[in-house]
Amino acid sequence: MAGVSTAEFWTDLYARGGDGWELGQPAPTLVEFMESTPLPPGRVAVPGCGRGHDVRYLARRGYRAVGFDFSPAAIAAAQARAKADRVAAEFEQRDIFTLGRDYANAFDGVWEYTCFCAIDPARRAEYVRTMAVIVRPGGWLLACFYPIRRGGGGPPFPMARSEVRRLFAGPFRIERAGVPLHSVQRRQGQEWMVLFRKTC
Repeated sequence: MAGVSTAEFWTDLYARGGDGWELGQPAPTLVEFMESTPLPPGRVAVPGCGRGHDVRYLARRGYRAVGFDFSPAAIAAAQARAKADRVAAEFEQRDIFTLGRDYANAFDGVWEYTCFCAIDPARRAEYVRTMAVIVRPGGWLLACFYPIRRGGGGPPFPMARSEVRRLFAGPFRIERAGVPLHSVQRRQGQEWMVLFRKTC
């Protein structure tokens, strides 16, 4: 599991075309949610943003969106695409577990997709603590968890709904949850969309 905790691991995947998570567009689950239930405007963090498709989408919708990724290659690609599209999105090459040092209560919301499943599963509680630090009291965390299934290696590392509920309980409460209608085909039946609210 140690490999996934290094920037080199992810940069190597980008370099050799091992980025199977790349959709080439904003996540359909995010688009579906925002078009049916738009969340209040504000500053939004996107951990593990990859090439920044979701960050650019959120910026176009009026959010002050900031994408974070471990891989310099991903951030360079994200910045280039934002510039080409003339979208005012921000990107920072960063180990997400260090965000609490500089971004305490700095965000109104977080969009989580394919970051939680990419980190070492032993660090999931640490991830939740980090997100709780960077989201302001009363802020939101919208997450599309994948893959919801039993067993198997990773990344992506599988998870169960019960594990998600247990880990996020305390700093967050679930406002709504359900299976998204517009998952990409290869992920259908393995995604769970949850809107959390920071409780304090």
